[in-house]
Amino acid sequence: MRNFNGKLVGRISFSLRYKLFRQKAFFSSNARDVGQPTSSTHPHLLKEGEITPGLSCDEYIWRRKRLLQLLPENALAIVASAPVKMMTDVVPYNFRQDADYLYITGCQQPGGIAVLGHNCGLCMFMPEANPYDVIWEGAVAGVDVALDTFIADEAYPKRSLNKILSRMIENSSQVFHNLNSSSDSYMNLEAFRNAASAGKVKDFSVYTHEVRWMKSEAEINLIRSSASIACQALLQTMLLSKSSPHEGILAAKFEYECKMRGAQRMAFNPVVGGGPNGSVIHYSRNDQKIHDGELVLMDVGCELHGYVSDLTRTWFPSGRLSSLQEELYSLVLETNEECLKLCKPGTSIREIHNYSVGKLRKGFKELGLLKSDPHSYNLLNPTNIGHFLGMDVHDCSKIGYDRPLKPGVVITIEPGVYIPLNYDVPERYRGLGIRIEDEVLITESGYEVLTASVPKETKHLESLLNNLTNGAHNDNIHITTGAMA
Repeated sequence: MRNFNGKLVGRISFSLRYKLFRQKAFFSSNARDVGQPTSSTHPHLLKEGEITPGLSCDEYIWRRKRLLQLLPENALAIVASAPVKMMTDVVPYNFRQDADYLYITGCQQPGGIAVLGHNCGLCMFMPEANPYDVIWEGAVAGVDVALDTFIADEAYPKRSLNKILSRMIENSSQVFHNLNSSSDSYMNLEAFRNAASAGKVKDFSVYTHEVRWMKSEAEINLIRSSASIACQALLQTMLLSKSSPHEGILAAKFEYECKMRGAQRMAFNPVVGGGPNGSVIHYSRNDQKIHDGELVLMDVGCELHGYVSDLTRTWFPSGRLSSLQEELYSLVLETNEECLKLCKPGTSIREIHNYSVGKLRKGFKELGLLKSDPHSYNLLNPTNIGHFLGMDVHDCSKIGYDRPLKPGVVITIEPGVYIPLNYDVPERYRGLGIRIEDEVLITESGYEVLTASVPKETKHLESLLNNLTNGAHNDNIHITTGAMA
């Protein structure tokens, strides 16, 4: 064991630390706040032996070993926690951990630096909270928590980066780090700058995304639960839309229903596009009333213990589609259903996308929406048919869409059409936006639709909106408007 500043903070045998980890999880008298939930402080969230809800110590150890297998000999990988982002000079945004840092460490808190190496295993450099910080912000995980809770092989105070991490970098033939989530705390080290100048610094996310791409059974359970929460919340929101057709109310309803079911946050700002706002792909203002006869497009998702959901439904709060709306809606629905049937091991997102383009292009042409301009299709649908899903909404971006799908991969299937008000098409089609998005788990035999519980067939939507919403209303919901003096 190493002695650093009078404290034993070095490597302890894994078996001993794992035994201590289980003992602390078992005896509630040992429970103390470590800055995030543990099985001792939050037994309603974590089972004994879990570092984060649903994910065991063994799972985190496997992840680290798998990444070390991919890491070249005598190479070092550095992963920084996400920074705290400020809304004003004194008000922070709600913190969300960097996906790679969370995947490797299980630490949900800011300020840390994780290092993976063949000689050190997992080494964590932890922030040191002073009493003033604890009074204002609560407990913070330090060196002891890194060793005992996160089961790091080594841990040091963050102030020792210059001495210890610099030596690690100097002794390594290559240094990997995440280009999109780097931190000045290690990039400003002279040893790191020298390594970068020598061409020894490379992107680590090519390895983390490779390992994160195929989900474990525990991860699939969390993704399935996240999807289930989002589906239940969206159903409740659809029921409210007839009596309260306002984008802001529907966005608030969805978030409320998700959080009441245990979600920590939204996966992204809800897209609630009523009428022509549905043709804006990432519309986020959510400040308009939805008028009678208009469609509403909701692209939503939530996050549960680090794993997100993502689904879209387009429906008609009035309870009935017009014949014109139904023409386009049926085309998008058919494309969604046919693309789902293509989801299986060996197929790629690119192949599914190409099929969707052919299907939609043919339909747009029959409806008189396509011009002779070869680029006119992209004006009606500039999006891809789907993306990978997991800890991030657009997960594992280093994995190309030409990669053949494998069991355990989760993707979305989301065909759509987006016709701006000023687009040169027959006037009756202008301002229409329709998307139908499902989450799909690739299985050994094909696929499982994780969002199948939310209706998308026209007859099912009509039944939901015309029968189950009868009598459903909320007399207390209103939108406050400003008054002119």
